[in-house]
Amino acid sequence: MDTLPDKALIRRQPVADMLMRKVVQGIEDYAGQAMAGIPAEIVAGLADRVAREVRAFSEGQGDHLYQLVKIGLGLSSEKNIDRLLERIVREARNFTNADGGTLYIRESERDVLDFAIVQNDSLGVFMGGSGEVISWPSVPLRLEDNQENHRNVSAHCALTGEPVNISDVYDAEGYDFQGTRDFDASTGYRSRSMLVIPLRDHEDEVIGVLQLLNAKDRETGAVVPFPEHEVGMVMSLASQAAIALTKMRLVRGLENLMDAFVRTIGDAIDEKSPYTAGHVFRVANLTEQIALEVNRADSGKFGPVSFSADELAEIRMAAWLHDVGKITTPEHLMDKATKLQSIFDRIELIRHRVEISKLNDELIRLENEPCPRTEARLSPVRHGTVAREEEWQEIVNFLDRINLGGEGLPAESIEKVRRLSGMTYAMSGMELPLLAPDEVENLCVQKGTLTAAERKVMNHHVEMSIRMLEGLPFPKKLRNVPTYAGMHHEKLNGTGYPRGLGSDAIPLPARMLALADVLEALTAADRPYKHGKMLSEAMSILEGMVGRGDLDGDLCDLVVESGLIGRFAHDLSARQRDDFFWRGKRYSV
Repeated sequence: MDTLPDKALIRRQPVADMLMRKVVQGIEDYAGQAMAGIPAEIVAGLADRVAREVRAFSEGQGDHLYQLVKIGLGLSSEKNIDRLLERIVREARNFTNADGGTLYIRESERDVLDFAIVQNDSLGVFMGGSGEVISWPSVPLRLEDNQENHRNVSAHCALTGEPVNISDVYDAEGYDFQGTRDFDASTGYRSRSMLVIPLRDHEDEVIGVLQLLNAKDRETGAVVPFPEHEVGMVMSLASQAAIALTKMRLVRGLENLMDAFVRTIGDAIDEKSPYTAGHVFRVANLTEQIALEVNRADSGKFGPVSFSADELAEIRMAAWLHDVGKITTPEHLMDKATKLQSIFDRIELIRHRVEISKLNDELIRLENEPCPRTEARLSPVRHGTVAREEEWQEIVNFLDRINLGGEGLPAESIEKVRRLSGMTYAMSGMELPLLAPDEVENLCVQKGTLTAAERKVMNHHVEMSIRMLEGLPFPKKLRNVPTYAGMHHEKLNGTGYPRGLGSDAIPLPARMLALADVLEALTAADRPYKHGKMLSEAMSILEGMVGRGDLDGDLCDLVVESGLIGRFAHDLSARQRDDFFWRGKRYSV
């Protein structure tokens, strides 16, 4: 409130003083003409009395102006929508010394006025906002015959955009106050004076109605009509309230639009790869849950840490956008279910080559088959053919098995692939290799289904995420979204990518996102190249990563000890849920 002007400065404006002097002079001149022949001291006394009353009125207006400035500053600084609505009614009631107040918000799609806030000191009623939920029906702006509802005073105010000042609602004509009478009868209250003011937005549209009830004399406490000279002031207050409310609704609308757009991008990334559908959602949800556990921690490393609502929104958005760069990743890599998959799984080509080789063996057998009379010579040939066929089948079974990928390919399997690469088959009179060089390279992948070159392309999605997000004009409170999202593959020991950052350069939100991404990847049951791991196996891998300095051990401890991992496990399949060990201690889920 340092910028709030002093009351005295408002009262003693030079222009106001000049106007005051002219008013007093005018009164004296008029009195002098109208009261000719009356003793001068009487005229002077009358002029002095009128001048005092005018000055008192002016000072009262100055007080009101001061209050308006103060209220305007307060309304413009409020960020919570419920508190803002409550404050609009409270300040208007204080300004007019009204016993009660109701704020309606116009709902354009249904063409009604919804009750937002209801306050009444005498009845102890404080509903809406942070108070009791309002269950009263909305006020329709149109009747069943589609005619405008001018019988209800608040609806009339919303439809016309004009204020309504009523001295006594029981004597008012043109409006239906039967509901008010019924309310009074059930509560013992007596509604009397009422002031109804429209709230207009920047486009001059009525967005709400402020209804004040039973103005009270500040000295006697008696219920009095709302002074006409205060209507303009209350209109000014309503205008400030409408501006503050419109600004907040616009900001909230933009935030909702951005949030929905971000979620849509996340859904689009998931849908691009049916095998990872839901990954972005699950990572975002888990990251947010970790952040909330950090907030709940009241001791240890995270005791002093507390994320604000804006910071939580920033972390959540970073999690939703962490894989946005995958929009540029080729689909055949995102969906690479087997090592030999490209547009199709090339294991089928190898099977066809084996079948060709088996047919060639059969042809050789038939060419060498003796006459039936020399049956003794047939047995060795048949025996050799059978053995050859079993060998081919074993080769196919072996290649089928390692084509599926996995967490680790033994060295002897790699050696066997290299031996098989030397085998050939005949087709069209030519000797061709059973395995092409590219197929050998893919089959020898030790972890997963991607080659080193393909993994580099996949990893490039992080750099693309950073580039795309840094190109967006995020508002100040979301400025760290590109940073957090771009670090979800960094490791505390500096071996991560794309920048190989160390622990000092990786902020806590990025560490939380990295942990959520790893945990989701380990337990996801929708990957084409592996089954979702048992919880115990996933936690064992996490503990190994902590030991190597890949992940934040304190965060992992928090996830386990807070019970978050147990809640996370409930979303896994029944097959995956089992007891696990962490730091030598057994945990049950």
